[in-house]
Amino acid sequence: MAKVRELVEAELENIRQVVAELTSADSIPNLSSLELTGVAALIHNFYNGIENILKQMVVHLGVELPHNSSWHRDLVNLGVSNGIISESTAEDLRRYLAFRHFFSHSYSFDLDKARIIPLVKGIEGTFASFTDEINRALKES
Repeated sequence: MAKVRELVEAELENIRQVVAELTSADSIPNLSSLELTGVAALIHNFYNGIENILKQMVVHLGVELPHNSSWHRDLVNLGVSNGIISESTAEDLRRYLAFRHFFSHSYSFDLDKARIIPLVKGIEGTFASFTDEINRALKES
């Protein structure tokens, strides 16, 4: 238990730094394409950290990680079905998952500020809910 808690806490701290960077970003509509790519990379980092925590928690509960082509989506669903996160938090996370997929498989010149702005605006709330639920799950396990 102590090991998973340490791993989760380290990952949460990394995500906190990403969230702090994102919420301090200048007005997104005025960013250059290079700056916008940086913002998109931070959103990608945010979601990767979330996945790292979900993987640790699922393994800690003795549940096998998915290994199919939809494993990213299945991991979120496992988080819900195993009581790690709520369906409400999962819905929020699926928006970031969709963006992570887009970002990983596209070119930076395809980035749309209108798609990024709501993600940046919602990141603090999503992270707060996720953190609360992860801490609750750690206490219960």
